Parts: sequence; C-alpha cells; structure tokens
Amino acid sequence: MTKKYILNKMEAPKMVSNAKKLPQYIAALSVCLGAVAAGAVLGWTGTISDPLMTGNLNDIPVDNDVLGWISSFATIGAMITCFPIGMICDTIGRKWACLVTILPFSLGWLLIIFAKNANMIYTGRFFTGLAGGSFCVAAPLYTSEIAEKEIRGALGSYFQLLLTIGILFSYVFGAITSIQVFSILCCCIPFVFGLVFVFQPETPVYLLKKGKKDAALHSLKHLRGPAYDSEAELQELQQQIDKSESEKGSFVEALQTKAAKKSMFICFSLMIFQQLSGINAVIFFMSTIFKSTGGNIDPDYSTIGVGVVQVVATFISSLVVDKFGRKILLITSALFMSISGALLGVYFTLQGREIVEQTTLDKIGFLPIVCLVVFITAFSLGFGPIPWMASSELMPSEIKSIASSLAATFNWFLAFIVTRFYNNIVVAIGGDIPFYVFAAIALLSSFFVKFCMPETKGKSTQEVQDILNGVKPGSADSKGVDNPTFKS
Repeated sequence: MTKKYILNKMEAPKMVSNAKKLPQYIAALSVCLGAVAAGAVLGWTGTISDPLMTGNLNDIPVDNDVLGWISSFATIGAMITCFPIGMICDTIGRKWACLVTILPFSLGWLLIIFAKNANMIYTGRFFTGLAGGSFCVAAPLYTSEIAEKEIRGALGSYFQLLLTIGILFSYVFGAITSIQVFSILCCCIPFVFGLVFVFQPETPVYLLKKGKKDAALHSLKHLRGPAYDSEAELQELQQQIDKSESEKGSFVEALQTKAAKKSMFICFSLMIFQQLSGINAVIFFMSTIFKSTGGNIDPDYSTIGVGVVQVVATFISSLVVDKFGRKILLITSALFMSISGALLGVYFTLQGREIVEQTTLDKIGFLPIVCLVVFITAFSLGFGPIPWMASSELMPSEIKSIASSLAATFNWFLAFIVTRFYNNIVVAIGGDIPFYVFAAIALLSSFFVKFCMPETKGKSTQEVQDILNGVKPGSADSKGVDNPTFKS
C-alpha cells in the first residue's frame, strides 16, 4: 500500500500521503532564487541614495526628484509585465516563463552599469523591474502547482523569504562597495538562478493542460518520489482540468460566480493593504529614514540590521504559516505594523515640529530603530508573503491566470505611487503624517482579514472554492470532483 487510511467513527477514510517532501522543497527554493534577483532590484536604492546624489554613479547628477524616479521606475516595469506574464506562463510554461526573465534582468543591469545619463538608469531600472515583477506571478504559480496542500503554505512563503534575502544583499553590498561593483554583482544573480533552476521539472498541471500526460506523470514522480501513487493524483488533476475546461467561458462569465467575485475582492484588498501600509517607502528609503532621525548609529548599518531581521522573520513565517494559518498571521502582522508605524510617526512629530528639546530626542533615539525592526518583522510574518499566496489559493482556476496578473499589476501600481511620491509628501507635509496614514491603513486591514477572509490552511482548492461560494465543503451542493481514490 502506498497510502495509509485513518478511520474514525462516522467519517469517510482519510488518506495520509507518504510523498517525499525534499524534492518539492528543492524545486520551490530553486525557482525562488529568481526572487533573490528581484529583491536586489527592490533594495538597490536602500543604502546608495546619498552616493547617487553625490554623483558616484558615472558622475550622473541626481537630485531628490531624479532619485524618486530612479526608485519608482522599477515598479513601473513590474506593473507593466504582470499581466502579460500570466499569458506567457500559459503559453510556454511556468518554468520557461521564469527562465526567460534572465534576459531583461541582464539588459537592465548592463544599462545601469554603463549609464551615461539619468535616462539610461531609468531604462535599466525599468527592465530590471520588468523581470522582477514577472516573478511575483510566475514563481508563486509554479510553487502552488508543484506542492502538496500540507506544505503549500510553507513553499509559497519561500518567494517572500528569498525576496528579503535579495533585499538584504542589496543593503550590504550597496554599503560596502562602489555602485558599479554592486550593480555587477546584482547582474550575476539571475545567471546563478538559471543554472540551478533549469534542471527542475515543469509543473504537472501545465503539462496536463497541454495534453502531455506522460511528462506530467514523470514530473509528479520526480516531485513526490517513487513510493507515492502519482497516478492517483494525476487522475484527480486531470478531472479538475477537464471540469474546468467543460465549464470554461469568457473571463467576464467566469467572474459571475460568488467565489470569483469574493476572491477578487479579497485579493485586491490585500494588495491595497500590503502596499499602503508603507512597506516600499520603508524598503526604498530606509537609509534616508534612519539618517533623518539624527541617531548616532550609521544609517547604513541600521538598514542592514533591519534587513537581517526581515530575513529571519520571513523564515520564521515559512515555518509557522501552515501551523497557525493565514488569518492569525495577517491580523498579528497588521496590529504590530499599525503600532510601530504610529510610534514612528510620533517620533517624527516630536522631532520635526520641535515639540521637545533635543536632549529628550536623544534619550528616545532608539525608538525609530525599534519601530522599523518591529514594522519589518510584522510585515514579514504576515502581510509580506500571504497576499501573494492568497492569489494562488483563493482564485478559481477559471480566472486564476488573468486575475492573479491583474492583482499583481494593481499591487505594483500602488508601489509606484508610494515610492514615487513618498519623498515629495515628506517635503510638503513632514515625515510624520505618512506614517500616521500607514498605521491607520494597517489597523483597518486587521478588521478586514478578521471579517472578510476565509482560512485556507490545510484546505484543497475545491474546499476553498466551496467556502467562498457559501457551500459546506464535501456537501451535496459542492461542485467538486468526487474522486475517492485520492483525497487528502
């Protein structure tokens, strides 16, 4: 027997999978090496804002306005690519959609390294953002389609974990090397990703959709191991795909179901809360924020320290997301982000509006560092990885590719607004008001998660859809595929 059944009174047999987990972890980590490259793009300006403004990149003059555009052009590239990458994933496969991004990554970094003017930096940032944004759709899609549901949450969180490692990479090497050397190192990361990930299989779901059943079975056996009944899972996947194809209509028609409408509302709302909590303002301008506090610690070292905390917190999230569930992590994340953001706003109010003496400010000089550490930790535990995970877990299969791409596009649009205009807002109304707004939005998000979002921990795709449709999973009203040979 390749399955063990646990029988309880009045219950149908439940199956415990004996699939190997290691190949799934390796595949997920391999694809997420591309997220390191994406993180390097996001963190690039984190510790080099001052060197950029003193002309350290090929003597190109940079002021506050130019710096805002340099930071935000990456988000424009990411925003533009999120929609077409969904169609590319369906055309050439999830694996190759990830691998082809090596080209825009390389082109972008070369333009930055050999830049002669600000326009070349803008263009380079656009291309690197275009490649990085692709991973926000392609990598989670790949991971969700190779993972068993018992470890789907953990594998899904690896994207955010490797993204934070990429951000930390930028913070460290931006602080200790010249901008040119730093950018050359960033250019090498996509090639390392390609060399590792090229040996991983395509997802079974994509191969089945293309009618390649033998290849899909081979992929499953690679991911689950020889002792696992891959043919049973393949049969269920095929039934789900056949069901989806038989009910397939236009995107607008597919949106008429309650599950589709609710999943779209939840996923887009999570993207709003993620970005308008201020995370990209913190990541892109962290060194500048630390410098503005006037503390005694070198802003670059403070930034690196927070980057380390972000990596550790995201790693912890990957360990607990399948244990505690998505909702509790999101609510906890939102509450601590709100508290830390509000306290940071209070500090900037005391400092910028000269309410207290400098000696008092010196006594609480630790507050900005503590607040940013708490903010980043809280974000990394919940609102960092889970909104991206939610798109792959909540969306019905009929709309998943297009809807996930739309959600990612919307996310990056919000990121552009925040990163482009954060500096301008600080100059116009002070450094405290934005953090009060960020804190209020984070607090609001906790109520949204509590009352509007279903828990997806340990639930199959069909069970999630039943919940969104207001139907008890497994009941007569469920439209799921009845396949007793494979039920986790």
